[in-house]
Formats: sequence, structure tokens, C-alpha cells
Amino acid sequence: MAKVVFIHGAGGAGEQWCYQTERFPESDAITLPGHPGGEPLGSVEEYAEWVCQYVRRKGHGASILAGHSMGGGIALSCALSHPEICAGLILIGSGARLRVNPSFLRLLDENRERPPEWYREYAAAMLDGVDPEVRRRVLDIQCAAPVSTHLNDFLCCDRFDVMERIAGISLPALVLCGGEDVMTPVKYSKYLADSMPGSRLVVIPGAGHMVFLQKPEEVNRELGEFFAAIP
Repeated sequence: MAKVVFIHGAGGAGEQWCYQTERFPESDAITLPGHPGGEPLGSVEEYAEWVCQYVRRKGHGASILAGHSMGGGIALSCALSHPEICAGLILIGSGARLRVNPSFLRLLDENRERPPEWYREYAAAMLDGVDPEVRRRVLDIQCAAPVSTHLNDFLCCDRFDVMERIAGISLPALVLCGGEDVMTPVKYSKYLADSMPGSRLVVIPGAGHMVFLQKPEEVNRELGEFFAAIP
């Protein structure tokens, strides 16, 4: 099977894919620059270039890129700019455009100098239904990054838009989302699936934006079936 590379979303880290790396131990869950080590990059496209260089440096070959939210945007950008490194795409709670509520961006901007722990209550709101111990670990991960990193990532999301380009992506793709996702509603995933040849849409009821943590068994089952179908 092709190497699977998991790419986290805004303000996250590779450790968030704990259920997936346990089920698929040969996968690689990366942590993007600035999360929290180093400096964050300035756009989804810059993160995509970093991921492509990482895949080449590791010698992974053509890989299945699995991205959540901003990570999905990064995976799409990789497929558009460097299709030779992509064997397939998994886009979880993501979209071809990732606009962010302006009031949330203002809130982050006004509090960018606050201690990282300030962000915990906002991150916690997206983790309903997650196992309490996993929820605590994920919150600790997200609150290790400065508030400015969260702001930077959400600004990257807000500027991201490949709606007019994704029809050119013909890779096998699994588009997966939670039925109750309010950050990237189901219509975002439906647009992806309708626009990309060779894609399949899966909506998981009773899950929100962090569907891969809220419904890990269902998500892992879908991932396993997708992996098995990749030549």
C-alpha cells in the first residue's frame, strides 16, 4: 500500500491522529512548522510545499495525503502543484475554500498576546463526544501553540480558494465529514465530491468538525476500505 501521510488542521499537531496511527501503524502523522516548534508558514500553499519536500526527503514516494480542515487544503494544494507525490487524497472536514468567520479572526487578533492556555475554551467547543482522556491530550497539544499561530493558520484558511481548479484533480479521493460539522458544513464536502472525478463522499452522522476523533471506528473503517482500493 502507498504510504499514508496525515496532515493536521489549524493550530493542531500530528499527535491528534492518535486513533488513526494506532490502527494504521505504518502511516506518518506529520506536525507542520510552528506547531509549536519553529515558525508557522504564511499560506496553505507554503505549507503544501513544505509537505511535498517532507515526502520527498523521507523517501515515501507517491503517497496518500490525508488532511483535516486546513490539512485538507494543504493536500489539495499538493495534488495541484505536485501530483507526482500523490497516490490518493483523503479530505476530512475540509473544502475547496475555507472562509473563516471575521468575528473569530478579530477575537484571535485582539488576544494574540495572551498565554496559549487562553485558547483552550475555544478548542474544547469542537471536541464534544471525544473520549475524556484523548480530549485532554488534544487540548494540551492545541494549547502548546501560541495564539498567534492559531490566528496565522486561520488567516491561511481564509485566503485559501481552489474552487475553480479542483476539477483538474483526477486522483482517487475519499471526502469525509461529520453530519453536524458547523465549521465546514456538509455542503463543502459535497462540492469537493461533485467536482473531483474519482471521489466518494461519506457523511458520518452524529459527528462534528473533529469527526476523526469523535467517531474513530467509523472513520478508520472508511479509511481502511479506501486504502485497500488504491493500487
